[in-house]
Amino acid sequence: MSDAFVYQPPGAPWPKILFQDKDLLVVEKPSGLLSNPGRADHLQDSVQQRLAQQFDPLYLIHRLDMATSGLMVFALRKKAEAALKQQFASRLVAKTYLARVAGIPRVPDGFIDLPLAAAPQLATGLPPRHQVCLEHGKAAQTFYRLLWQDRCSALVQLKPITGRSHQLRVHLASLGHPILGDTIYATPEQQQAAPRLLLHATELSFNQPYSGERLHFVCPPQLPLFGPAELPALFSSEQMLCPTDDIRTSD
Repeated sequence: MSDAFVYQPPGAPWPKILFQDKDLLVVEKPSGLLSNPGRADHLQDSVQQRLAQQFDPLYLIHRLDMATSGLMVFALRKKAEAALKQQFASRLVAKTYLARVAGIPRVPDGFIDLPLAAAPQLATGLPPRHQVCLEHGKAAQTFYRLLWQDRCSALVQLKPITGRSHQLRVHLASLGHPILGDTIYATPEQQQAAPRLLLHATELSFNQPYSGERLHFVCPPQLPLFGPAELPALFSSEQMLCPTDDIRTSD
């Protein structure tokens, strides 16, 4: 079990603004920065808090785990907030992640359909945990595909259908392949194999709230942590699951 949590968020220039129009912002969140403020005073520094110094009003649409990096969208108008949240709720938003995991999955691509529930707290002060729970868990579904491997790790592409807390981290751990650097679900050796959680929100597609235009954003992960220098070439390869594939399923 990891030591007590100490919040040490990265400084400027994060978050990086990648796109802006009158309705929304798309930004790149770094690993180690909260998506929105926590309850305690020392947890106020966040993507939302930093952006709010420049944009008012500003509306949070979705969250990434503190340790996860990559694409986030914020609304700049109330109507845009409602429209974007409805797209997330209706599963009209296509999200793609990349993760470097311990070991090499035996099956190179597949569909993980394992319900998740909150796990009992082992001690006070520890981060919340989640677990597979067939009896009481909520539906959680993830497509995955193996993109690259070395001797003892692999890069996988992930397309979550649902959006449960820690879904990708728990699903991969349930396959026996925790994400490297995961301080909650990986073994101490797997945690120490990377300086951070190697999970990155790399693609995001949704409809512009006013015009209805389909917007598609790509944000490559940090190299060489996630893989070889040739990694960007994988984005144009047939190995990738298309971000616009109609792979939504019913609960």
